[in-house]
Amino acid sequence: MSLGQTVSPTLSTESRGGRILRYSFGERLNHWITGFAYLYCLITGLAFWSPYMYWMSTLVGGGPTARFWHPWLGVIYTIGVAWMLKQRMPDMLITDADRAWQSKIKYYVENKDEELPPIDRFNYGQKIFFWLMLRGGILLLLSAFGLWFVESIPAWLRHLSIAVHVAAALATIGGFIIHVYMGTAMVRGGFTSIVRGEVSTEWARHHHRLWYEKVTGRKSDR
Repeated sequence: MSLGQTVSPTLSTESRGGRILRYSFGERLNHWITGFAYLYCLITGLAFWSPYMYWMSTLVGGGPTARFWHPWLGVIYTIGVAWMLKQRMPDMLITDADRAWQSKIKYYVENKDEELPPIDRFNYGQKIFFWLMLRGGILLLLSAFGLWFVESIPAWLRHLSIAVHVAAALATIGGFIIHVYMGTAMVRGGFTSIVRGEVSTEWARHHHRLWYEKVTGRKSDR
C-alpha cells in the first residue's frame, strides 16, 4: 500500500470495535507536513512583513535562518496541498448535497447538527477551505518568484508580486485560523481523527451520514 492511498474502511469497521478509518496514514502524514510547513511560513512571513513582528523570527531560528527556509517551506506547502488534491479529488467536488447543506449552514453555526441535511466525507465548509488553501498556495508560490528573484524583474512586477503575496497570505491565514478552531474546539473528535485516523461509527453517522452509509453499506435513520 502506498503512502498516498486512501484506505477503504468498509472491511475493518467491525474488527476495530465500531470504529471507521477516516484518514489513511499517507493522508495524515501529508496533512501534518503541509500544516507545519504553512505554520512556519506564517510565522516567518509575519516577521518579514512588519518590524513590529520581527521578534517572531526568533521562534524559528532567527532572521537569516528564517529568510533561507521561508521560500523552501513554501514550496513544500504547495506540493503538500497539491498532493492532497491527488488524494482527495473526488471528495472535494461540490455536490448537490453540499449546496443543500450550505443552505442550512446557520444550524451548523448554532451547533444544531440534527437540523442539517446529510453530508458526505467532507462538508461544504471543509471543501471551501481546501480550495482556498490550494488556490491561495498557488498564488503565494507564483508571487514568491517575484520576491525570490527581486533584482531580476521590473519594478511594476515586483510591486504586483508583493500585493498578490500579501493578499493571498491574509486570505489563507484567515482560513487557517478558522480551520484550527473548528478542528480543535468546535467539532469534538475532529482533531483526534487526523491524529489516529479513526472515528467512531456514531461520530461518522452524526457528522457525515452519507459517507457513513457509503463505507459501511448501512442505511441510517436520524
